[in-house]
Amino acid sequence: MSSRRQFLKYSAAFAASSTALSLSAQQFESPVGSVETVTKDEAFWQKIREQYDVQKEIINLEQGYWGKMANPVQQAFFDHTRRVNREMSWYARKHFSQDFHAAREAVADALKVKKEEVMLTRNATESFVDLITQFDDFSSGDEILWADIDYPAYQDMMAWLSADRKVKGTKINLPAYGDEQDYLEAYQQAFEQHPDIKLMLLTHVSNQHGLVMPVRKIAEMAKERGIYVICDCAQSWGLIDFTIDDLGVDWAIFNLHKWIGSPVGVGALYMRQGTLSAVRPFPGEDAGDSDVSNRIHLATSNFASFMTVPDALNFHNKIGGKNKEARLRYLWESWTRPLRDNTAIEIFGATSSTNASGMGGFRLAGKTSYEENAALQLQLEKEFGIFTVVRKGLSAGSNIRVTPQIFTPVAHMQKLAEAINKITG
Repeated sequence: MSSRRQFLKYSAAFAASSTALSLSAQQFESPVGSVETVTKDEAFWQKIREQYDVQKEIINLEQGYWGKMANPVQQAFFDHTRRVNREMSWYARKHFSQDFHAAREAVADALKVKKEEVMLTRNATESFVDLITQFDDFSSGDEILWADIDYPAYQDMMAWLSADRKVKGTKINLPAYGDEQDYLEAYQQAFEQHPDIKLMLLTHVSNQHGLVMPVRKIAEMAKERGIYVICDCAQSWGLIDFTIDDLGVDWAIFNLHKWIGSPVGVGALYMRQGTLSAVRPFPGEDAGDSDVSNRIHLATSNFASFMTVPDALNFHNKIGGKNKEARLRYLWESWTRPLRDNTAIEIFGATSSTNASGMGGFRLAGKTSYEENAALQLQLEKEFGIFTVVRKGLSAGSNIRVTPQIFTPVAHMQKLAEAINKITG
């Protein structure tokens, strides 16, 4: 009887959840007005908050690991999962290809590129690994370049590539905070001091502290020198509103399960047509340079995750990419502005909204070690109910990363600022 009661309890809960998801999808209307107006329309963002199954027991400001699916997207994912589980190989062998190509087409349309230039993967790391391991245009004396703001695992992979291909690897240390010109000068200096660079990793938004890099201008300098650029957009697409042409890069890697809001397990690889010859096809795949799909071997993956991509993009577009970007930056300003005069802390990354995103970073002044920042992270969690995460990898030392989402109330950001002032007061 106990098992039966549990079954009925969970069945009722699931039915109620499904009904709630359906109702929230019906109640959501696209915003009306300018980006500036929508950004501060708290009634609208409260409606957006109602589109998510939000955590109530803690203020979660660590939304950068992966993105929460909105309720209607989650419902679509459940529906797709049930279909795959019901139809199994019948669906996979007879119908998945059509749905996968529809998802691929939706991503290409969103990035304003040709479908043949973008291929879905399981994550940005898969895209990155395939690019660097299949890169086939090194010559004796070539160098590769990366920076301390890059994703730590990618830094390690670039060091591996240097050793494996016997090319010189150069890592540059960028300012822990600065404006656009500071970073342009840093890359220009690197290019001038290392004229033999053949391949570089360039991060769009740093996962360390949310800094937005002037990718297009750096990419232009690189192209003038014949440098291949891999642009890491794993943390930027959906956090920042852009298309490939805005970046001016030939190769880029993406996660859709962060700020686009797809289920976990969806990434993408972009390669501009005409640039594929420098990267070999995946081992065993057909030859040819007309379609990026042969640079990836996807293997068996979560069918439902890919099926849900159009649903996630539809929800993202209904809010509006520019509205999301502006709102998230407004949330960043809501906690950083009250702390600008607090000399007991250091705010990392952007020094103004021009190169800021919704993500940010800070630490207590002079507290550079991972252990010191881990203690601060735990204090925020235990004493104030605010969850954040420690990031390490910057030459300047560790810091606390703060990452709200579009459903995060301004009040939560204000509570963070109040907590920091109390800790340092």
